[in-house]
Amino acid sequence: MRTVIAGTGFYVPDRVVTNEELTRYMDTSDEWIVERSGIRERRWVDEGMSGADMARRASLMALEEAGLEPGAVEAIVLATLSPDHFFPGTGVFLQKELGLPGIPALDVRTQCTGFLYGMSVADAWIRTGQHKTVLLVGVEIHSTGLDLTTRGRDISVLFGDGAGAVVLTADDDGERGILSTHLHADGRYAEVLWAEFASSKHHPRITRELMDEGRHYPRMQGKEVFKHAIVRMPEAVQEALTANGLTVADLDLLIPHQANLRITQMVQRRLGLSEDQVVSNIDRYGNTTAATIPIALAESVRGGRLERGNLLCLVAFGSGFTWGSALVRW
Repeated sequence: MRTVIAGTGFYVPDRVVTNEELTRYMDTSDEWIVERSGIRERRWVDEGMSGADMARRASLMALEEAGLEPGAVEAIVLATLSPDHFFPGTGVFLQKELGLPGIPALDVRTQCTGFLYGMSVADAWIRTGQHKTVLLVGVEIHSTGLDLTTRGRDISVLFGDGAGAVVLTADDDGERGILSTHLHADGRYAEVLWAEFASSKHHPRITRELMDEGRHYPRMQGKEVFKHAIVRMPEAVQEALTANGLTVADLDLLIPHQANLRITQMVQRRLGLSEDQVVSNIDRYGNTTAATIPIALAESVRGGRLERGNLLCLVAFGSGFTWGSALVRW
C-alpha cells in the first residue's frame, strides 16, 4: 500500500504587496530586495482573514481535484508557525470550517519543514492502515507579525501569507505514490532563526520593554541560514534518491522550500539540475514557510509540469534547524 497525492490546492490573499510599497515603511528599495532574495511581491491578508479560512479554501480546491467531498477526510495534519491562536491549534479550526467533527486534527510546528514533517506522519498513518484519506495543509499569516521598520527589514521583506493543501489517499497501484520521507533537525542552531518572545519560560511572557526592543519579532542570522541551507538541502535530496536506488539523473522535478531565490539557485547548481527542473515562485509570493511547497506543488500541477510517472522530490530547510525531503512517483 502506497500513499498517493490525489489532489492539490492553494489559496493566496488578493492583496498584492510590492517591493515598492515596502519602501513606504522602511529604508529599502526594489533593487535591494530583488538582489538579495529574488522577491518582487508577496500576498498579505486583509483584516479579519484567518489561517483556518485560507486553509479551508486551499483544502476545498484539493478535495475537488481529488473528486472527493470533505466527508471523505479521516484525519487532518496542519503545519504552521503562525497559528490563529496560542491554543488550540489551527487544525481544529479548519476541522470546524469543513464540518468534520470527531476526526483527529494534528498541528505540526516545525516551521519551514512543517509540510514535510506532516507528510511523513500522514504517510505513516496511511501505510499502516490507520487512515485511508488524510488532508495535509501548510498555512501561514506572517504579515501581522512583522517589524515593518528599517530595523526589521532584513526579515520583513521576505515573508508573505498563503495556504497550500494536498489530499493523501491509500493506493495499491504499487508504482506511484510517496516512495520515502527523510527528516532531520539540529537544535544547536535553534536561536539562529527564531522568535524569542512571547515565551512561556518567562513571567510575564512579554513586557512593554521587550516589545520596545523588538524581541517579539522574528530574528535571523541570514548568512548562517544560507550556509547551512545550501548544504543540507542537496544532502536531503541525495539521501532520498539513494534510499530508493535512484540518482539525480532520474529526477524530473524538484520543488524546494521557497526561502530565497539565491538558495534555490545554489541547490540547483549543486545537484546539476536545469532551471526547468526546479520550481520557483518566490518572486510572486515570498516565503510562506510551511505553505511554500504545497503552493508550488499545486501550481506545478495546474501548469502541466508533472506527468504520470514523473519522479518528484520535495525538499526543505528552515528554523530549528530542521530539514528534510520526500520522494514521490507521480
